[in-house]
Amino acid sequence: MESIAINFNILYALCPLIFLAGFIDSIAGGGGLVSLTSYSAFGLPGSYALGTNKFSSIVGSVAASANYIRTRNYDLVSLIPAFVCALAGSSAGSRCAMLISDKVFGIILLCATPVIGGLVLIEKDYSKFSRQRSKATVIIISAAVGLAVGFYDGFYGPGAGTFYQLGFVMLVGIDVKKACGNARMVNLASNLGALITFIINGRVVYSIAIPCALFSILGNIIGSRLAIKADVKIVRPMMLVVVALLLVKLCFDLFAK
Repeated sequence: MESIAINFNILYALCPLIFLAGFIDSIAGGGGLVSLTSYSAFGLPGSYALGTNKFSSIVGSVAASANYIRTRNYDLVSLIPAFVCALAGSSAGSRCAMLISDKVFGIILLCATPVIGGLVLIEKDYSKFSRQRSKATVIIISAAVGLAVGFYDGFYGPGAGTFYQLGFVMLVGIDVKKACGNARMVNLASNLGALITFIINGRVVYSIAIPCALFSILGNIIGSRLAIKADVKIVRPMMLVVVALLLVKLCFDLFAK
């Protein structure tokens, strides 16, 4: 395991950004765009940024999953195969992420983040895709969705929850509300699969991940409460501004070397 030196004074800037990521994720989704880019922009090399991000973001998936289970907003037939395959896919994706150089990872991050950001920020009504399928078909398609998006989640991550949801609605054919529940729980599986791989390989910087996780929890709590009581349309423009600023820093760090 390689050693890593980090200036922990970055926590003063990083923790508020992780709070913002949790806040945004609980309202609009796509908070991983802010959190992963933040970890990379403030000095964590590629796979360390991924591992630390998984540690802090998995807390939100646990809380959301518990809420969906409590309210019975999930489809068990499609959930189980997707959950199992997401674990396998994310583990494979995270292993691939550790094989590439920081330079290559930085280029991937710069190219993928604005694309994924644009997809996450698009709001559409996908209810027209709901349909009845045979149980065997549902299992096969759900497994494919879990494996494909799980691999992406382990390798990169931001927007995975949105892709899960779209997969369950557009390909599996379940209704939007149950797709949201499935997406959150399968996202937990892929986060967990990737996190275990990163932990085993020493790619989580706990002195950064733990305080950031606390700020992520706080952001999720405040954001979800605000979403119930107030108009939060400002969140998506705010997210674009933050990600744009962080991408500028990533560009500077990547091409200044």
